[in-house]
Amino acid sequence: MKQAIGLAKSGMESGNGGPFGCVIVKDDQVIGSGSNMVTTTNDPTAHAEVVAIRDACKNLNHFQLEGCEVYTSCEPCPMCLGAIFWARPSRVFYACTHEDASAAGFDDSFIYREIQVAPETRQIPMEGMMREESQKVFELWKSKADKILY
Repeated sequence: MKQAIGLAKSGMESGNGGPFGCVIVKDDQVIGSGSNMVTTTNDPTAHAEVVAIRDACKNLNHFQLEGCEVYTSCEPCPMCLGAIFWARPSRVFYACTHEDASAAGFDDSFIYREIQVAPETRQIPMEGMMREESQKVFELWKSKADKILY
């Protein structure tokens, strides 16, 4: 956790992005790490956890983090939480809470609220279209013999 907090501080001080850091460990070895890189990469998904997950998966040569532990300087936001669930680590440890992040100006509570709202009435309205055509691709996936499940 000290390394994750250190990455949060050094990344922030070097101007990479916000004060967030993350380290991923497997068998007592750091296999991935990252700090927030949103502003230097102009990538709104470059949160510390996502950067660290990408690094760890690259180093493991696998798209999942089974048997790994995630140490992050702050409770994951909804996007990072989703990425963590997709990556499937064994456990997550966090230092600051989402309330601490909100008090520092990083308030993601509106995302938690928007998830509960019907897509067409969200602050960024969402509209479904071409469902039948897209379902055909899912049907092909279901019958694909050589698919890799994740």
